[in-house]
Amino acid sequence: MSQHNDWAEMQTALRTASDIGFAEEMPTGEQAEFLVDALRRALVAAQGLTTGPGATGCRIHPHGAIDPLYGDKEDPLPPGWGKCLLCNDRRRRAASARRRAMPR
Repeated sequence: MSQHNDWAEMQTALRTASDIGFAEEMPTGEQAEFLVDALRRALVAAQGLTTGPGATGCRIHPHGAIDPLYGDKEDPLPPGWGKCLLCNDRRRRAASARRRAMPR
């Protein structure tokens, strides 16, 4: 999408979310699903307005969270791990599952 299209999509999604979120009554289950969808669309469109590869440098999660252990000298990440918390968490879970599956 172009930045103009991202901007228009973000505005539309935020208006939808605002209409649902500031209604007189609490949203029903279906309305809450529409609210979540609108907020996700707004987030994706807003991320499209940013420039560069993102803070994580990750090609899968360029705008994801930074692993708090990244750059920690006392508890460094294993070699080859990047800044992306989502990818590093997946690696941690996989390593933990492998350790549990190993015969003793």
